[in-house]
Amino acid sequence: MKALNTQLQNELTKTDQPLKSIFIGGGTPSSVEANLYDEIFLRLIAFIDKDTEITIEANPNSTTKEWLTHLKKLGVNRISFGVQSFNDEKLKFLGRNHDKNMATNSVNLAYEVGFRDINLDIIYDTAIDSKKLIKSDLEIIKTLPINHISAYSLTIEEGTKFFKKPNSKIENIEMTKYIFESLESFGFIQYEISNFSTDENSRSKHNFGYWEKEDYLGVGAGAVGCVGNERYYPQKDVEKYIQNPLIYEDVEILDADDIRFERIFLGLRSKSGVPLVLFDEKQKEKINILLQEDKVTLKNDLLFNNDFLLSDEIALFLE
Repeated sequence: MKALNTQLQNELTKTDQPLKSIFIGGGTPSSVEANLYDEIFLRLIAFIDKDTEITIEANPNSTTKEWLTHLKKLGVNRISFGVQSFNDEKLKFLGRNHDKNMATNSVNLAYEVGFRDINLDIIYDTAIDSKKLIKSDLEIIKTLPINHISAYSLTIEEGTKFFKKPNSKIENIEMTKYIFESLESFGFIQYEISNFSTDENSRSKHNFGYWEKEDYLGVGAGAVGCVGNERYYPQKDVEKYIQNPLIYEDVEILDADDIRFERIFLGLRSKSGVPLVLFDEKQKEKINILLQEDKVTLKNDLLFNNDFLLSDEIALFLE
């Protein structure tokens, strides 16, 4: 936490504006004692105003009323729970350290403490998913005092236990559509391929910052920051980071084509849309084909994707 504070002090020299959003995550922030965040927030206070969205991630097995109360007093106004599922068998399959009761209790506790912007992360496309299991999870979600859902397809990454375990993931497009349609029927409006909110005010400002290619500071071991055309990566190794948190493991220089492609790719995955000015004449001819096929919509010189499940395919078609 001392190293984090040292890097944060250095990163904040890159801006003199209030921060639109702050997101504390990337591991299990709820496993860190609440008072250890005090110095971080003292450093941030000059960059926070009444409109700053401040999110912290938490896991149900390490969230207490005292911890939630302390973080709320520091200024955190949004909480994101890594619930993943409310099915105990599925939670064991995913290697989670909580059960259904811990998950529901944590959400209700956050609401009791005073949080009104609460997100749940859920995972689908696992080998043990069935319509009955998914429906049961969705029915529980419907009863909880939350206003945001992030629904992610299970991602298999090299080096994880799932990578060594064949058949952990089974993609089922019909199940995905069922989840998305069910959430919409509960009043959660999809505004990005994986994100749903009950209204525009409960959308994640932080997410939009990435999608709209705004500058962001990356603080902590394994974080990523991007200012202007420089994307930088602090050290991933925690011990090395503690020794010197001001050394970047890598700095990537983005050229105009990199930035343009990212804005198109991310804009098609969300309700941000893509400014028409980013496309060349050849791409605009392809856009006309997509318009005729009702795959996209053009409004106020912004291109919007009509089906987020086709985001990657549309982006590749346009490239």
